[in-house]
Amino acid sequence: MLAALRCCGPRSFPAAFSEAIPAWSPWLVPSRGRKSRYDPPAKSKASRLKVPPPVDPAELYVVTERYRQHRLVLSALRSIFRSEVVQRKREAQRDAEDSAALSEEHRLLMAWNDAENARQRARREERIRKEEEERKMQKLQAAENKAKLMEAFLKEKEKEVLQLQEEAKTFITPENLEARIEECLDNPRNYNFAIDKEGRIVKRTALS
Repeated sequence: MLAALRCCGPRSFPAAFSEAIPAWSPWLVPSRGRKSRYDPPAKSKASRLKVPPPVDPAELYVVTERYRQHRLVLSALRSIFRSEVVQRKREAQRDAEDSAALSEEHRLLMAWNDAENARQRARREERIRKEEEERKMQKLQAAENKAKLMEAFLKEKEKEVLQLQEEAKTFITPENLEARIEECLDNPRNYNFAIDKEGRIVKRTALS
């Protein structure tokens, strides 16, 4: 049969038919000796019945259950991904719609922030200036108090010096020793006396 088919190849047809035959055609001989779709089965396989392999019920139940769980998981994942995509689209749409309002609000907030920063800076500069003035006033007051204390100290020391100078006039020195001795002899004084509660002298001893 194959020999007859080979004999009926494209060369056995006229030139007019051979030019109209495409690259694949039922007229061509199947490659590798395969039968065409119109050939009957072989005689050795005509009475063969294709029986599917036996299936274990337990294994079929396990496979079916796992396949059902797999489909449930995939369905849940698809739902989650679909909801995320829809949510992102909604957010993008909302952002696009609110972009102008957000930009205006951001501009107003930035303007308010700049004004508040300027106000706080002015307050801070005023506070620093007042603190600096107060610090200077405290320094001046401290300097004045120190000067007053120094002046009072100098006056006190000057007074003490004047007092010592006045007291130094009555000091006994080698130069006035003879004169002071003569003055004491000429004017004797008795310090041996008694006084009462009022401080009056009530009794005095006589000088010897």
